[in-house]
Order: sequence, then structure tokens, then C-alpha cells
Amino acid sequence: MKTKGFTLIEVMISIAIVGILTAIALPSYRDYVVRGKIPDATAGLASKQIQLEQFFQDSRTYVGASGCVADTTTSPSFDFSCTAQGATTYTLWATGKNAMAGFSYSLDQNNVKTTATVPAGWSVPAPNTCWVTKKDGGC
Repeated sequence: MKTKGFTLIEVMISIAIVGILTAIALPSYRDYVVRGKIPDATAGLASKQIQLEQFFQDSRTYVGASGCVADTTTSPSFDFSCTAQGATTYTLWATGKNAMAGFSYSLDQNNVKTTATVPAGWSVPAPNTCWVTKKDGGC
């Protein structure tokens, strides 16, 4: 008599294969999702920089520019702020929140881009003159 179905060994091998594939795929997917949220910061900083530069063209100062206010609602992954605002200087910041906690990017009036902080497991390049978008410190 011929039986149909799977043996316990076949089921255990299948479960082991699925476990190995999951162990490999899940961390890669998490990194992919994090890398996909970084453009929220870079695009937000670029947008605020444009607002500041347009204001400067009209007023010849950055003081009072609307692009230099705290913004916690534009992005679900980053809060934006402005520090060191003066007549001819500013520094914009994007600070990660939620899943992006630990990331911090800055941009100043000279278009100098820096990565202030990254979470554990990520690297910051030397010299730090770009926004890190890859875990190995690549920009």
C-alpha cells in the first residue's frame, strides 16, 4: 500500500531551508527600508535650503526666513531644525525619529553636507563631507 504525504524528515528540511533564507533576507530587507527613508532627510534639507536662499535673495539676510523654523510634521522619519542662524549664516538639521532614530544630517549656507550621527552598525566617512546613505559609510 502506497502512502501519500510528507515524512517528518522532509518537513524538517523544508523548515530549515525557510529559516536559513529568512535569516539572510530579513536583515537585508531592514537595511533596504532604512536606506529608503534617508531621502526624506536629504530632500527636506534641500527644500529648506531653497526657501532660505530665496529669502536671502529678497532680504539680503537669513534672519526671519520661514525655512529656518522647527518642522516636526513634514516627514514621518525626520524632524527639521535650524541653528546658528545669522545674517549670512545658517545650519539646517535633519534628526531621525522612530525607525530612523540615530541619524542626523546637516547642511549650511556654503552647501557643506555632513552626517553628524548614525546608528550602531553604520559608518561615517572620513572626511565627513556628505550625507551617508549606505551602511558602509558610502554617500
